[in-house]
Amino acid sequence: MLPLLADPAPVRPARHAAGPVWDDGARELLWVDTVGDVRWGRVAPDGGVSDLAVRPVGQTLGAVARTLTTGWLLAAGSGFRGLTPDGQVAVLLDLTDGAGSQAPMRSGGCDRAGRFFAGTGGAPEEPGAGSLYRIDLDGTVIAALTGLAVAAGIAWSPDDDVLYLADSGARTVTAYDYDVDLGTLGRPRVLLDFGDSESGIPHGLAVDRAGHLWIAVAGPGEVRRYSPTGTIEAVVRVRATQTTGCAFAGPALDVLVVSTSADGLSVREQAAQPDAGRLFTTRISDVVGLAGSPYRGPLRGLTRA
Repeated sequence: MLPLLADPAPVRPARHAAGPVWDDGARELLWVDTVGDVRWGRVAPDGGVSDLAVRPVGQTLGAVARTLTTGWLLAAGSGFRGLTPDGQVAVLLDLTDGAGSQAPMRSGGCDRAGRFFAGTGGAPEEPGAGSLYRIDLDGTVIAALTGLAVAAGIAWSPDDDVLYLADSGARTVTAYDYDVDLGTLGRPRVLLDFGDSESGIPHGLAVDRAGHLWIAVAGPGEVRRYSPTGTIEAVVRVRATQTTGCAFAGPALDVLVVSTSADGLSVREQAAQPDAGRLFTTRISDVVGLAGSPYRGPLRGLTRA
């Protein structure tokens, strides 16, 4: 298996870029610098990515989602926030409710019905502190899963009958039976256990139109393509060891975008990885991604179930 190579995009590097997502309506790429910035980029016809805008949020970020209204939904701080085009940030819901600490937001994504799922995760010494939250179309927020380590990546199969969850703390990727009509998760099966048979740590992931999983694997600095049964089929190398996420972008959804991080690198590691924190891109023959879905619920009046 010959590895493919992704090239760095000429965008301003982030400290910890994550969560790339393609906004098909605006024809823009969105991603976050988890230390507190929402980023926008343009994807050129040749697949190159360039900067468009940045908005500081003032709190840690896990994910950004496009909406059907004006503005964006953020998994940020201790819960959910709304971001307006002029940069105003509104608190939609704090998950702590004054009852104690909340594990940081780590990831997010929308199912085809327009529900938003957000993953959280604690420190390595806090296994089980992570959860997967769901915002329903009426603005109700529930904990869909608890007892996770770090919910770092969420994606759905082309038929919407499987939800894939990467837990970077447990170093697993689990496939859950999924009911898109109800937004509920059913029988889980561990698809990949990186602690037993694979090197690296799984982070963000994407699914292509054929149903293959593309998983950003930190450590070796790769994005790996797996079959729905967990067989490795291709490897995309990135010149940065801390790969954090991936998405298919561009009008044809044929550009694989990979986010990376420079956070925590030593001086020597930074010198060896000058593009760490940038986005990387590549085109892969005959591979097309799935169109993402916007959040279809309200941007105000969120309530805990």
